[in-house]
Amino acid sequence: MAVLGIILSLALLIYMAYRGFSVIFFAPVFALLAAVLSGMALMPTYTEVFLPNMANYAKVYFPFFLLGAVFGKVMEESGAAQSIAKAIVSKVGAKQAILAVVLSAAILTYGGVSLFVVAFAVYPFGASLFREANVPKRLLPGAIALGAFTFTMTAVPGTPQIQNAIPMKFFNTDLFAAPVYGTLAAILIFGAGMLWLEYRKRKAQAAGEGYGRHTLNEPDSLEGKTLPNHWVALIPLASVLVITLILQKAVFPNWDISSWVTQPPYSIPKAGIVGTMNNWALIIALVVGILIAIAINPRAIKGNVAKAINAGAIGSLLAVMNTASEVGYGNVIKTLPGFKTISDALLSIGHSGSPLPSEAVAVNVLAGITGSASGGMSIALDAFGKQYLEWANRVGVSPELLHRVASIASGGMDTMPHNGAVITLLGIVGLTHKDSYKDIFMVSLLIPVVSNFVIMLLQGIIGFI
Repeated sequence: MAVLGIILSLALLIYMAYRGFSVIFFAPVFALLAAVLSGMALMPTYTEVFLPNMANYAKVYFPFFLLGAVFGKVMEESGAAQSIAKAIVSKVGAKQAILAVVLSAAILTYGGVSLFVVAFAVYPFGASLFREANVPKRLLPGAIALGAFTFTMTAVPGTPQIQNAIPMKFFNTDLFAAPVYGTLAAILIFGAGMLWLEYRKRKAQAAGEGYGRHTLNEPDSLEGKTLPNHWVALIPLASVLVITLILQKAVFPNWDISSWVTQPPYSIPKAGIVGTMNNWALIIALVVGILIAIAINPRAIKGNVAKAINAGAIGSLLAVMNTASEVGYGNVIKTLPGFKTISDALLSIGHSGSPLPSEAVAVNVLAGITGSASGGMSIALDAFGKQYLEWANRVGVSPELLHRVASIASGGMDTMPHNGAVITLLGIVGLTHKDSYKDIFMVSLLIPVVSNFVIMLLQGIIGFI
């Protein structure tokens, strides 16, 4: 009954999210349904498990949502997004609009910019580019998802995203673990994803479909306004990336703050100082990026600064609450008795051979249940990491492969319809699951899952790392 309760709860949450109902409301409802069916107490589960985990997520990530949303709106109002779009269309042609959006999202993600910030920042540029090229807007979420939620998040060696950092503490590896495996997986995910999106574009255009008529969250037309030079328009985006890297790699590591931030009123644990300073780096970089975006074209943005800030702030509240509710849901599920039954079943997969298939399935399933790549992988490796490492040592599989397979697997079934990033992305672009989830599913769920197992099979046959 406990396992059935989890499955029923997850199915209902996915259904309601796909139908457009708010997960802010239904995530706690279905989390409590699973808890009650598992024999857990109703109100203590809500007030002592769901709400604290939801609030803790909002506490950590709200600045990124807020500043990322404002940054995207300022890029839109200043004309920077449309300037970049016009330049790309003129240089590479309208046929490359999808590739331009994918690469823009990929570069920012690989540079360490938060996935949510990337979605906010790329959307105004992407919408302008798709409108210029007359590509259906409904394909835009898939293009952003391919660039930000897949190969640069999990597969490309060295990516600083948390999905590539989590396995390090379990397997004593680094960000560049299994570079050949990761590079091949990245190429396969990127190539297959682009083929799918281009196929969908050709099919739509053959049927006479263009950008479409949209009103919800549509970037304002800047026709008749003076646009900044496209190289100048790139400065805010580049500044976010460069400042984040400089602060994270060169400034903060040499800044000894432990003598005062570990004391009241801050009381930051020593173990959390690095992560805290990395958060500070992105916050500072986004603030600088916003100021530069305002400064590059003051005539275009004159009188619209308040509009950009207000619209970004309001939009960020919905985005962060959607995701925080999903995190609360996932943490309720992992406390239930049925979750151990599911965990044990996942660990038993292929027990006589390589641990890689078991690890890939476990991370995928738990990421799907929690609606979170990092959350699902953390739960899986907390539960099984030690066993997988022992298993790998016993059969001669390198820890680097464990790292890379887990990282790529976290970016598979995490993007189910109830995933916070999916809901946030659709909210940013003003579309629905019905409009765009098919393409998100293909490029950020099915293709990464299949690619991981294909490269895993090749690795087993050829024996590369």
